[in-house]
Amino acid sequence: MSLVNRVAVVYGGGGAIGGAAARAFARDGARVFLAGRTRAKMETVASDIRALGGDADIAVVDALDEDEIERHAEMVAAKAGGIDIALNAIGISHVQGTPLAELSYADFELPVAAYTRTNFLTAKAVARHFRGKGVILTLSTPGARLSGAGFLGNGVASAAVEAFSRILAGELGEQGIRVICLRPDAIPEAIDVSHVRAAFEGFAQRAGMSVDDMLSARAASGPLLRRFPTLAEIGDFAAFAASDRAGAMTGAIANLSCGTLVD
Repeated sequence: MSLVNRVAVVYGGGGAIGGAAARAFARDGARVFLAGRTRAKMETVASDIRALGGDADIAVVDALDEDEIERHAEMVAAKAGGIDIALNAIGISHVQGTPLAELSYADFELPVAAYTRTNFLTAKAVARHFRGKGVILTLSTPGARLSGAGFLGNGVASAAVEAFSRILAGELGEQGIRVICLRPDAIPEAIDVSHVRAAFEGFAQRAGMSVDDMLSARAASGPLLRRFPTLAEIGDFAAFAASDRAGAMTGAIANLSCGTLVD
């Protein structure tokens, strides 16, 4: 129970990765505050947490809206006495699979602007409410380090989130706040729980196969482990990174790609 007496805010708490991390935080003793746009999805996660004896609160929050984010962080801090952990795991639908010649600037810009905006706003809101030591967790994708066609917006957005995380760690380190970016690859079991299927449709259509067949082919030949990470693995690592067991870790990009990338 390495997170006993900790307060965790999970933006995108009803999503695949956000839900997995929230369950892991609660399992390890944290009080969890789920924030997201879809109450029904968050209710499912909260029910799972409560069924195991955990504590979960729900709030409908647009993680791109500064006022809503600030009000929610203030509410959490007032209700729980402060914040110790924040994970931004929201998913933003965006175009993938479209080559540069056919890609509009609006489609390119959308993930870059949205992911940098939400991570900036949520980090700023929670940082002022941390109780001494705290942990901010962000999410990126292997696109941050890869080169190729069809993921220009996604790759630039992911690289921006990683750069933001590194620099933020330097700014907040003197306050005892750690910042770690989690970089998983595709998670097949999350395909129908998030925006991922829609994002991968462009690639799959151009390859003349279904999204599931495309991911199976990638898993068989791409990652060193010949598989993709599971939600449980991502959730478990998030809980570890948020705990004192990872107390010496900050400004880091955690490679959870099963070997799609090697460092």
